Amino acid sequence: MPTAAHGFPDPLVRQALAASGAGRDGRMRVLGISGVQGSGKSTLAAQVVAGAQAAGLSAACVSLDDFYLPAAQRRALAAQVHTLLATRGPPGTHDVGLALATIDALRAGATPALPRFDKLGDDLAPAHAWPRPARALDLLVFEGWCLAVPPEHADALGEPLNALERDEDADGRWRRWCNAALARDYPPLWSRIDVLWCLQAPGFEVVHAWRRQQEQALQAAEPGRTGMDEARLARFLQHYERISRQALRTLPALADHCIRLDRARRVVG
Repeated sequence: MPTAAHGFPDPLVRQALAASGAGRDGRMRVLGISGVQGSGKSTLAAQVVAGAQAAGLSAACVSLDDFYLPAAQRRALAAQVHTLLATRGPPGTHDVGLALATIDALRAGATPALPRFDKLGDDLAPAHAWPRPARALDLLVFEGWCLAVPPEHADALGEPLNALERDEDADGRWRRWCNAALARDYPPLWSRIDVLWCLQAPGFEVVHAWRRQQEQALQAAEPGRTGMDEARLARFLQHYERISRQALRTLPALADHCIRLDRARRVVG
């Protein structure tokens, strides 16, 4: 069976497209794909978009990652709230307003430019590089690492989860701020999703290897640019661990459909 790294099985892609309801009622549908880093969200999203286009539908994909705040705004947050907010990823480091405005404009039949984030440069790509749909969309595939994940209960935030939280967030201020942002700012964005699919990893322990493969692919695509080495990647992923574990616990019960993956990212259920 193909792995998520190289593509999902065609029947699964067709199932996702059918489940989205795109093309049935004349309005744009939003298919959400949620999963931890490296689980194959962008691969599945691209396959669904290609399948939709082959069926004569107008389709595009956008990632929650594309709505990260610019580096300058994250530096300002770091100065005002907590130094850890300089690092993209956790709730509170996205421009939720831009995401809502983009999806709502697409839903209304407009063709706004779709933001893109430059991960190697750690900043928004220049606006002239943002793609624009040629015509009104029938389907938007919206993928993201924490899509539709609910906040944790306050009682779960007391003890640090990893070295980053222990050494750099000893009083819990950063994780409480991110959890509050997830509870306050993101539900309106999740409400724009018509159908939610979840790619379920076997556990958080696989994320480092999966994300390292992503980093290697990014650097291979742009060999003149420098990405994260092993030490930087390990620290980076600790910013994501708490909410990734919350996603693994909660999304199977929240998603309309859950695809279980093994350590090699093969579909096992």
